[in-house]
Amino acid sequence: MAVTLAIALKSLFAVLGCLASAVVIYTVVTDGLPFRLELLTPWMAATLIDFYINIFAIGSWVAYKESNWITALLWAVLLFCLGSITTCGYIILQFLNLSTQESIQDPIYFVLLRRQKKNETEQRRKCSLLTARILSLVLGCLMLGTLIYTIVTDGSPFRRDVFTPWLSATLVDFYVNIVALSVWVAYKESSWLSAAFWIILLICFGSISTCAYIALQLFSLSSQDPVYLILFSSRNRAENGYEGIN
Repeated sequence: MAVTLAIALKSLFAVLGCLASAVVIYTVVTDGLPFRLELLTPWMAATLIDFYINIFAIGSWVAYKESNWITALLWAVLLFCLGSITTCGYIILQFLNLSTQESIQDPIYFVLLRRQKKNETEQRRKCSLLTARILSLVLGCLMLGTLIYTIVTDGSPFRRDVFTPWLSATLVDFYVNIVALSVWVAYKESSWLSAAFWIILLICFGSISTCAYIALQLFSLSSQDPVYLILFSSRNRAENGYEGIN
């Protein structure tokens, strides 16, 4: 079952990565490069903020995974420039790096897991947790404020003139990242009902829901817990007793 899941997820992200790449190439060919001021409509700006908040969340996991800041920075730049294409590529690489035993045992856990150990002082853990909590709330409020402001000043997004070629391409990019976040949420949640609830919120409200979910996970940690424990399900935490993830 676990091996089948690993193969299914690799296939899923390979297809999504190809889809995102094809959409970008098609939009460049038919509508030109995106670096034009007239493309930055109010709803495009709001969508980009939404998009990059989710990229920041995914990038935080990548930074945790990577053993040095050079590779972490390289992946961060690729995420910023290529969005979900990089997300899919990075996830596929993590699945390909799994051993046979890891694929059989629990592939999602080992994909999320950092291989190298890093020591943290208790004071640094507390500061990091507090910073992460504040940051998740600030980013969530930023997106909520952006959404309300754009609706008030530019009206509803459900208008044909809003969906320019590049906004449509950005939405495809955005929702591929939502798929990645939804897989994580489904892994985290103990029941399909709660997982479905959060995934629907992610689809409808984007990074507002991402920030809310991350904030809830952060506030469920004690002050002695490192921030990265939010990546793992409660079952994995109990089974592994933090060993191998410190």
